[in-house]
Amino acid sequence: MKTLSACILAPVGLITSALLLTACGSMNKSQHFNPMSVPETIRVPAGNKVAWETTTGRGQITYECRDKANAPGQTEWVFVGPQADLMDRSGKKVGTYYGPPATWEAMDGSKLTATQLAVAPAGEGNLPYQLVKANPAMGSGAMSGVTYIQRVALKGGVAPAMACTAGNKGQRQIVMYQADYIFWK
Repeated sequence: MKTLSACILAPVGLITSALLLTACGSMNKSQHFNPMSVPETIRVPAGNKVAWETTTGRGQITYECRDKANAPGQTEWVFVGPQADLMDRSGKKVGTYYGPPATWEAMDGSKLTATQLAVAPAGEGNLPYQLVKANPAMGSGAMSGVTYIQRVALKGGVAPAMACTAGNKGQRQIVMYQADYIFWK
């Protein structure tokens, strides 16, 4: 004969298991890129398919305080370049992103650069969404045949909040960022 506590705990265990399965299922779904979730201006043309999804686990962007172009006596933070590890959805390093010029390189040695086509706001304090058209890949491997790259799911990366003045001209600051890079073929 079952005890009262066993009769009460069995359904609780089933409910807990069901909730955990639901949560795990939704976590997996949320990790996959939805092409319609980005602003229309950075959507990839029809006929291309997602080939590879990566995320930056440890990305940083360097800015330097420099004279403002065509504005004598004024200074501004200028983008110098990125340095980031590209991770697959399981957290394994599959490549790097660095520059200048902006270069995506897979662990197999294949790499490419690209030309920016469009950007769209991604929220206060975040780099913008970005769509780039890939130049032909160097080497054979994961980057071969890539046509477009989208930068999505952005957090951080904008120029430092610290003032850029004549007094700190030449100083460099590193800011952290996170983004997913979606490679299309």
